[in-house]
Amino acid sequence: MERFWHGSSIEKNKGMVDHLRSYGVITSKKVAEVMETIDRALFVPEGTPPYVDTPMQIGYNATISAPHMHAMCLELLENHLKPGMHALDIGSGTGYLTACFAIMVGLQGRAVGIEHIPELVECSIKNIEKSAAAQLLRQGSLSVHASDGRLGWPEFAPYDAIHVGAAAAQIPPALIEQLKPGGRLVIPVGNIFQDLQVIDKKEDGTVTVQSETSVRYVPLTSREAQIRGY
Repeated sequence: MERFWHGSSIEKNKGMVDHLRSYGVITSKKVAEVMETIDRALFVPEGTPPYVDTPMQIGYNATISAPHMHAMCLELLENHLKPGMHALDIGSGTGYLTACFAIMVGLQGRAVGIEHIPELVECSIKNIEKSAAAQLLRQGSLSVHASDGRLGWPEFAPYDAIHVGAAAAQIPPALIEQLKPGGRLVIPVGNIFQDLQVIDKKEDGTVTVQSETSVRYVPLTSREAQIRGY
């Protein structure tokens, strides 16, 4: 939940990435490259300062995570986002992290965003069309769907990487089922007090769970409850 800088003095996407590197949030060259490639300004509401290290409201009681959280999740999943791999982004919102995943897994891979608010799905597709991931969207290795993320997306399972951008009271069983042996799931778990949990599935199908850090996310819930305000 720590914020690494305040104010809106950073005016370029690369400046944001440089800040994340200077604070030690980004240590991976690959993660730095992908966050430089996908400009966060294309994925935040018009008129809001895109490079401030804070979550932002995107409508429908949803948020886009702070840049340091996106960086942390990309670092945790980097080894599961290699070219040709399959990645699933639950609660994909405005499409930012889904686009990052798509750049990392490439044309031979598959990046899938799941968002249960149809208007956000439409918005995210328009955002991606303006980004460096546009070609991957056109060629079909990147897609975004309106659905209940708690059920995953079986069509392109199993997934090497699964990211969830909202806090679950318990880990949804469907996501464990759709995780590939050797794959990794990163998900916030909890109600008032939440931990970012890293779930690794071993080759024999058993899983290990590790808490990475304390976080604060909106809840992973039904479309109706979210629009109602949980």
